[in-house]
Amino acid sequence: MEIYGVIILFAVLFGLLMLKVPVAYSVGISTIVTLLIYLPVLPAITTICQQMTTGIDSFALLAIPFFILAGDIMNTGGIANRLINFSKSLVGSFPGGLLYVNVISAMFFGAVSGSAAASATAIGGVLSDRMEEENYPKPFSAALNITASTVGLIIPPSNVLIVFALASGGAASVESLFLAGYLPGILLGLAFITWAAIVAVKHKFPKEERVSLKQLWNDFRKAILSVLMIVVVVGGIVFGVFTATEGAVVAVLYALLLSFFYGELTLKDLKQILLKSTRTVAIVMFLICTSMALSWLFAYNSIPQLISGLMLDNFTSPVAMLLAINITLLIVGTFMDMTPAVLIFTPIFLPITTELGLDPVHFGIIMVLNLCIGLCTPPVGTLLFIGSGVAKIEVSKVVKPLLPFLAVMIVVLMLVTFIPSISMFLPNLFGK
Repeated sequence: MEIYGVIILFAVLFGLLMLKVPVAYSVGISTIVTLLIYLPVLPAITTICQQMTTGIDSFALLAIPFFILAGDIMNTGGIANRLINFSKSLVGSFPGGLLYVNVISAMFFGAVSGSAAASATAIGGVLSDRMEEENYPKPFSAALNITASTVGLIIPPSNVLIVFALASGGAASVESLFLAGYLPGILLGLAFITWAAIVAVKHKFPKEERVSLKQLWNDFRKAILSVLMIVVVVGGIVFGVFTATEGAVVAVLYALLLSFFYGELTLKDLKQILLKSTRTVAIVMFLICTSMALSWLFAYNSIPQLISGLMLDNFTSPVAMLLAINITLLIVGTFMDMTPAVLIFTPIFLPITTELGLDPVHFGIIMVLNLCIGLCTPPVGTLLFIGSGVAKIEVSKVVKPLLPFLAVMIVVLMLVTFIPSISMFLPNLFGK
């Protein structure tokens, strides 16, 4: 593709995004406009449609609708409340205890739902009013909920890790990515807790009453079946009992049985859950369709090879190269949703990092962790708007307390980037 074709592509894409056109439409329209430079209207549209259809013709992608459905079932079926109560019994008695409850609950809930949006809604919805009643600063608690929700995208099962496995062309397996996500996800959660503890002690935030061992056991007993879902689903995938797609179906069945067992889900609720999940799946799949078409356009015109060559020629230091990639992704994440960003930029940056000797699995964790930051920042930041809406607070009031949490995420990103063993320890241990 001539250089003016690339300029037109990105000019149209960024222009549409600035006009607040939905990301999927922006990606699709910019792809068609660029292809019209070389083909008549009908062949261009036909080619894009073919690539969109081919792009989602993947068995692995079937896991995404089922994991979305499992998350929505858990959000309604009482599972979130049990995880929150167990977390409260564990850490609620410390100064600022509800802050730690938020993070730990997000880690648990994210690990069984794989959805940051579901986590922000479920956990924030339960804790926001309680924190306000106990005089926690609303902007700070909202900022914590927003950033803590991203942990669910790192700790498996994670839909975006499945998308990266697809975009990598088989270079990184879903099983390896799932294993690689645990330690970075736990590290990120501990980093949030550390900063929250510093602020809580400094400002003398309230704490919950210490619970008895009997109460702790009761809360654990009520939550254990929810936590076991992680072992059943992820363990089954990692040890080859079933594929990621089959594991997603198991997650749905497990969530259904558990929610009906708890008595907090009815057939009437199920109808609404299915409608909500269908809408979410339609949005996600259309994003994947258009992003795969754009990725094909890049590959067809050797754009990844061109950018790879330019970066390898101009950055002789691996450290400088990784910093440049991370900065680029941080900027991309502020205006582009995570799924299209992964599908578009993985074919561009994966060959570069492979040339540097970086394992594709390690790069996948770096990329997802990096783009998690964008979910918390304007102008696109999905979690920023969800978290602010749940807390009933203006977005502008959340930005200032949000900045230290974003700094914490960047510190963890740098650690994961330059200490590969954080990501690769478990995959190497299990031989994945």
